[in-house]
Amino acid sequence: MDYAMSHDGTSVLAIRAFQEMASERVWDPEKIVIPFDHIVPANNETAAELQRDVRAWAAEQNIAHLYDCGFGVCHQVFPEQGFALPGLLLVGADSHSCTYGAFGAFGTGVGATDMAEIYSRGRLWFKVPETIAVRLSGSRRPNVSAKDMALMVIGELGADGATYKTVEYIGPAAEELSISGRMTLCNLGVEMGAKAAIVPPDEKTEQFLAGRARQAYRAVYSDPGSYDQTLEYDISDLEPQVAVPFRVDNVRPVSE
Repeated sequence: MDYAMSHDGTSVLAIRAFQEMASERVWDPEKIVIPFDHIVPANNETAAELQRDVRAWAAEQNIAHLYDCGFGVCHQVFPEQGFALPGLLLVGADSHSCTYGAFGAFGTGVGATDMAEIYSRGRLWFKVPETIAVRLSGSRRPNVSAKDMALMVIGELGADGATYKTVEYIGPAAEELSISGRMTLCNLGVEMGAKAAIVPPDEKTEQFLAGRARQAYRAVYSDPGSYDQTLEYDISDLEPQVAVPFRVDNVRPVSE
Protein backbone atom coordinates (compact mmCIF):
# COMPACT_ATOMS: atom_id res chain seq x y z
CA MET A 1 0.00 0.00 0.00
CA ASP A 2 1.42 3.38 -0.91
CA TYR A 3 -0.89 5.69 1.06
CA ALA A 4 -4.10 5.24 3.05
CA MET A 5 -6.68 7.94 3.75
CA SER A 6 -9.49 8.02 6.29
CA HIS A 7 -11.44 11.14 7.18
CA ASP A 8 -12.92 12.24 10.49
CA GLY A 9 -16.07 10.19 9.92
CA THR A 10 -14.46 6.86 9.01
CA SER A 11 -11.28 7.16 11.10
CA VAL A 12 -13.35 6.66 14.25
CA LEU A 13 -14.61 3.27 13.04
CA ALA A 14 -11.22 2.21 11.65
CA ILE A 15 -9.47 3.09 14.92
CA ARG A 16 -11.98 1.04 16.91
CA ALA A 17 -11.42 -1.94 14.62
CA PHE A 18 -7.64 -1.43 14.86
CA GLN A 19 -7.86 -1.54 18.65
CA GLU A 20 -10.17 -4.57 18.63
CA MET A 21 -7.55 -6.38 16.52
CA ALA A 22 -5.14 -5.75 19.43
CA SER A 23 -2.81 -3.89 17.10
CA GLU A 24 -0.41 -1.61 18.92
CA ARG A 25 1.38 0.41 16.24
CA VAL A 26 0.53 1.39 12.69
CA TRP A 27 2.64 -0.04 9.90
CA ASP A 28 3.97 3.36 8.77
CA PRO A 29 2.83 6.69 10.27
CA GLU A 30 4.14 8.52 7.18
CA LYS A 31 1.73 6.64 4.92
CA ILE A 32 -1.55 7.42 6.70
CA VAL A 33 -3.47 10.60 5.85
CA ILE A 34 -6.37 11.85 8.00
CA PRO A 35 -8.26 14.96 6.82
CA PHE A 36 -11.13 16.35 8.88
CA ASP A 37 -13.94 17.33 6.51
CA HIS A 38 -17.21 15.47 7.01
CA ILE A 39 -18.39 17.15 10.22
CA VAL A 40 -16.62 20.50 10.18
CA PRO A 41 -17.07 22.22 12.50
CA ALA A 42 -18.34 19.56 14.88
CA ASN A 43 -22.11 20.01 15.09
CA ASN A 44 -22.64 18.50 18.52
CA GLU A 45 -20.80 17.31 21.61
CA THR A 46 -20.56 13.71 20.40
CA ALA A 47 -18.92 14.71 17.11
CA ALA A 48 -16.47 16.97 18.96
CA GLU A 49 -15.51 14.14 21.31
CA LEU A 50 -14.99 11.71 18.42
CA GLN A 51 -12.75 14.20 16.65
CA ARG A 52 -10.83 14.69 19.89
CA ASP A 53 -10.31 10.92 20.08
CA VAL A 54 -9.02 10.77 16.50
CA ARG A 55 -6.56 13.58 17.22
CA ALA A 56 -5.35 11.79 20.35
CA TRP A 57 -4.89 8.48 18.52
CA ALA A 58 -3.06 10.19 15.66
CA ALA A 59 -0.69 11.85 18.14
CA GLU A 60 -0.14 8.56 19.97
CA GLN A 61 0.69 6.83 16.67
CA ASN A 62 2.83 9.73 15.40
CA ILE A 63 0.63 10.07 12.31
CA ALA A 64 2.48 12.60 10.20
CA HIS A 65 -0.39 13.82 8.05
CA LEU A 66 -3.45 14.91 10.02
CA TYR A 67 -5.24 17.81 8.33
CA ASP A 68 -7.54 19.34 10.90
CA CYS A 69 -10.66 21.42 10.27
CA GLY A 70 -10.29 24.00 7.53
CA PHE A 71 -8.05 22.34 4.94
CA GLY A 72 -10.92 21.27 2.69
CA VAL A 73 -12.66 18.15 1.40
CA CYS A 74 -10.63 14.95 1.79
CA HIS A 75 -10.57 14.16 -1.94
CA GLN A 76 -9.29 17.67 -2.61
CA VAL A 77 -6.75 17.71 0.23
CA PHE A 78 -5.21 14.34 -0.67
CA PRO A 79 -4.09 15.35 -4.21
CA GLU A 80 -3.27 18.95 -3.29
CA GLN A 81 -0.90 17.70 -0.60
CA GLY A 82 0.89 15.51 -3.14
CA PHE A 83 -0.24 12.00 -2.18
CA ALA A 84 -2.16 11.09 -5.37
CA LEU A 85 0.59 10.13 -7.81
CA PRO A 86 0.75 8.09 -11.02
CA GLY A 87 1.36 4.39 -10.58
CA LEU A 88 0.58 4.27 -6.85
CA LEU A 89 -1.92 2.06 -5.01
CA LEU A 90 -4.08 4.36 -2.88
CA VAL A 91 -6.94 3.38 -0.60
CA GLY A 92 -9.42 5.53 1.24
CA ALA A 93 -12.09 4.78 3.81
CA ASP A 94 -14.57 6.58 1.58
CA SER A 95 -16.29 5.19 -1.49
CA HIS A 96 -15.27 8.11 -3.71
CA SER A 97 -11.55 7.45 -3.25
CA CYS A 98 -11.62 6.43 -6.91
CA THR A 99 -11.13 10.19 -7.43
CA TYR A 100 -7.36 9.65 -7.25
CA GLY A 101 -7.42 7.85 -10.58
CA ALA A 102 -7.47 11.34 -12.13
CA PHE A 103 -3.70 11.29 -11.54
CA GLY A 104 -3.08 7.87 -13.03
CA ALA A 105 -3.15 6.11 -9.66
CA PHE A 106 -5.22 3.08 -8.68
CA GLY A 107 -7.47 4.67 -6.09
CA THR A 108 -10.24 2.72 -4.42
CA GLY A 109 -12.50 2.83 -1.38
CA VAL A 110 -12.52 0.33 1.49
CA GLY A 111 -14.53 -0.20 4.66
CA ALA A 112 -13.44 0.58 8.20
CA THR A 113 -12.36 -2.99 9.03
CA ASP A 114 -10.25 -3.16 5.88
CA MET A 115 -8.72 0.19 6.77
CA ALA A 116 -7.85 -1.15 10.24
CA GLU A 117 -5.96 -3.99 8.56
CA ILE A 118 -4.13 -1.45 6.42
CA TYR A 119 -3.33 0.67 9.48
CA SER A 120 -1.86 -2.42 11.09
CA ARG A 121 -0.05 -4.16 8.24
CA GLY A 122 -0.07 -1.87 5.23
CA ARG A 123 -1.57 -4.51 3.00
CA LEU A 124 -4.89 -5.81 1.73
CA TRP A 125 -6.14 -8.45 -0.69
CA PHE A 126 -7.44 -7.27 -4.06
CA LYS A 127 -8.58 -9.04 -7.17
CA VAL A 128 -7.13 -7.50 -10.33
CA PRO A 129 -10.16 -5.94 -12.05
CA GLU A 130 -10.98 -6.08 -15.72
CA THR A 131 -10.84 -2.72 -17.49
CA ILE A 132 -13.55 -0.96 -19.47
CA ALA A 133 -12.10 1.68 -21.77
CA VAL A 134 -14.38 4.67 -22.32
CA ARG A 135 -13.17 6.62 -25.33
CA LEU A 136 -14.52 10.18 -25.37
CA SER A 137 -14.25 12.19 -28.56
CA GLY A 138 -15.72 15.42 -29.91
CA SER A 139 -15.92 18.89 -28.41
CA ARG A 140 -18.03 19.89 -25.42
CA ARG A 141 -20.89 22.28 -25.96
CA PRO A 142 -21.15 25.36 -23.69
CA ASN A 143 -22.20 24.51 -20.13
CA VAL A 144 -21.38 20.81 -20.54
CA SER A 145 -19.01 19.63 -17.82
CA ALA A 146 -17.10 16.54 -16.78
CA LYS A 147 -20.03 15.61 -14.54
CA ASP A 148 -22.33 15.50 -17.55
CA MET A 149 -19.89 13.19 -19.29
CA ALA A 150 -19.76 10.91 -16.26
CA LEU A 151 -23.55 10.87 -15.88
CA MET A 152 -23.87 9.96 -19.56
CA VAL A 153 -21.69 6.89 -19.02
CA ILE A 154 -23.50 5.96 -15.79
CA GLY A 155 -26.83 6.22 -17.60
CA GLU A 156 -25.54 3.90 -20.32
CA LEU A 157 -23.85 1.30 -18.08
CA GLY A 158 -26.20 1.43 -15.10
CA ALA A 159 -25.45 1.70 -11.39
CA ASP A 160 -23.87 -1.76 -11.37
CA GLY A 161 -22.57 -1.89 -14.94
CA ALA A 162 -18.91 -1.63 -13.96
CA THR A 163 -18.98 -3.57 -10.69
CA TYR A 164 -15.43 -4.44 -9.56
CA LYS A 165 -14.01 -3.18 -12.84
CA THR A 166 -11.71 -0.31 -13.67
CA VAL A 167 -13.12 2.38 -15.94
CA GLU A 168 -10.36 4.06 -17.93
CA TYR A 169 -11.23 7.30 -19.69
CA ILE A 170 -9.28 7.83 -22.89
CA GLY A 171 -9.63 9.91 -26.04
CA PRO A 172 -9.31 13.61 -26.85
CA ALA A 173 -12.36 14.76 -24.87
CA ALA A 174 -10.95 13.15 -21.72
CA GLU A 175 -7.48 14.55 -22.36
CA GLU A 176 -8.94 18.04 -22.83
CA LEU A 177 -10.35 18.12 -19.31
CA SER A 178 -8.64 20.08 -16.56
CA ILE A 179 -7.33 18.28 -13.49
CA SER A 180 -10.49 19.21 -11.57
CA GLY A 181 -12.60 17.90 -14.45
CA ARG A 182 -10.71 14.62 -14.43
CA MET A 183 -11.21 14.37 -10.67
CA THR A 184 -14.96 14.79 -11.19
CA LEU A 185 -14.97 12.14 -13.91
CA CYS A 186 -13.15 9.63 -11.71
CA ASN A 187 -15.01 10.56 -8.52
CA LEU A 188 -18.25 9.28 -10.06
CA GLY A 189 -16.77 5.93 -11.05
CA VAL A 190 -18.15 4.28 -7.93
CA GLU A 191 -21.66 5.34 -8.96
CA MET A 192 -21.53 2.68 -11.68
CA GLY A 193 -19.95 0.14 -9.33
CA ALA A 194 -16.36 0.61 -10.50
CA LYS A 195 -13.50 -0.48 -8.29
CA ALA A 196 -11.40 2.30 -9.78
CA ALA A 197 -11.58 4.97 -12.47
CA ILE A 198 -8.49 6.27 -14.23
CA VAL A 199 -7.40 8.98 -16.62
CA PRO A 200 -3.91 8.19 -17.99
CA PRO A 201 -1.37 10.77 -16.77
CA ASP A 202 0.01 13.35 -19.19
CA GLU A 203 1.61 16.81 -19.21
CA LYS A 204 -1.31 18.31 -17.27
CA THR A 205 -0.73 15.73 -14.57
CA GLU A 206 2.98 16.51 -14.46
CA GLN A 207 2.30 20.24 -14.22
CA PHE A 208 -0.12 19.78 -11.33
CA LEU A 209 2.29 17.53 -9.42
CA ALA A 210 5.36 19.69 -9.97
CA GLY A 211 6.56 20.90 -6.59
CA ARG A 212 3.95 18.96 -4.62
CA ALA A 213 4.62 15.24 -5.23
CA ARG A 214 5.52 13.51 -1.97
CA GLN A 215 7.83 10.99 -3.62
CA ALA A 216 9.25 9.90 -6.93
CA TYR A 217 6.78 8.07 -9.13
CA ARG A 218 6.58 6.18 -12.39
CA ALA A 219 3.51 6.45 -14.59
CA VAL A 220 1.87 3.17 -15.59
CA TYR A 221 -0.23 2.73 -18.72
CA SER A 222 -2.52 -0.01 -19.99
CA ASP A 223 -0.98 -2.57 -22.31
CA PRO A 224 -2.30 -2.65 -25.89
CA GLY A 225 -5.23 -5.02 -26.19
CA SER A 226 -5.69 -5.28 -22.42
CA TYR A 227 -9.20 -3.80 -22.27
CA ASP A 228 -12.09 -6.13 -21.54
CA GLN A 229 -14.31 -3.87 -23.63
CA THR A 230 -14.17 -0.44 -25.26
CA LEU A 231 -17.08 1.99 -25.33
CA GLU A 232 -17.08 4.91 -27.77
CA TYR A 233 -18.87 8.21 -27.16
CA ASP A 234 -18.90 11.39 -29.24
CA ILE A 235 -19.87 14.17 -26.83
CA SER A 236 -20.36 16.85 -29.49
CA ASP A 237 -24.15 16.79 -29.07
CA LEU A 238 -24.17 16.03 -25.34
CA GLU A 239 -26.46 18.26 -23.26
CA PRO A 240 -26.14 18.90 -19.53
CA GLN A 241 -27.35 15.76 -17.77
CA VAL A 242 -29.45 15.25 -14.64
CA ALA A 243 -29.78 12.12 -12.49
CA VAL A 244 -33.45 12.19 -11.52
CA PRO A 245 -35.10 10.27 -8.65
CA PHE A 246 -34.65 7.69 -7.51
CA ARG A 247 -31.48 6.17 -8.99
CA VAL A 248 -28.14 7.60 -10.00
CA ASP A 249 -28.44 5.84 -13.37
CA ASN A 250 -31.86 7.37 -14.10
CA VAL A 251 -30.17 10.01 -16.24
CA ARG A 252 -31.95 12.48 -18.49
CA PRO A 253 -30.78 15.43 -20.61
CA VAL A 254 -31.76 18.75 -19.06
CA SER A 255 -34.00 19.52 -22.05
CA GLU A 256 -36.36 16.77 -20.89
